[in-house]
This record gives sequence, C-alpha cells and structure tokens, in this order.
Amino acid sequence: MTNRLRVLRAERNWSQGDLAAALDVSRQSVNAIETGRYDPSLPLAFKIAELFALSIEDVFTSPSKEA
Repeated sequence: MTNRLRVLRAERNWSQGDLAAALDVSRQSVNAIETGRYDPSLPLAFKIAELFALSIEDVFTSPSKEA
C-alpha cells in the first residue's frame, strides 16, 4: 500500500515526531508507514485521515488500484 503521508506532513511543516505525537504512536511507526514497511491498522488509518481532514482513500492507495 502506498501513501501520501510524507507529503501531507511536509505541507504542514510537521516532523515525524510531531505527527507521531498527534497520532499517539512512535516516530519509528510514522517512519515505517511513510516508507511502506508497515501498513497501519484500520483504526490508525482512520485517525491519520481524520487528522488531515481527508478520506482514507486520499491518504492511502490500495496495491490493486496502483496499476
């Protein structure tokens, strides 16, 4: 699954630590999500989307939709 997390975070001038604090996760978790090494749980994906006032589909792209 790909995502726009890094871009969305950069648009707000947030560090990974800032985003991690807002989501109540570790900075390492944010890094792993941004680099695609970890797919967030559905509740965390909803929390991320809500934080950026976007739909989940606007943040994350399913591998089946990337073609």
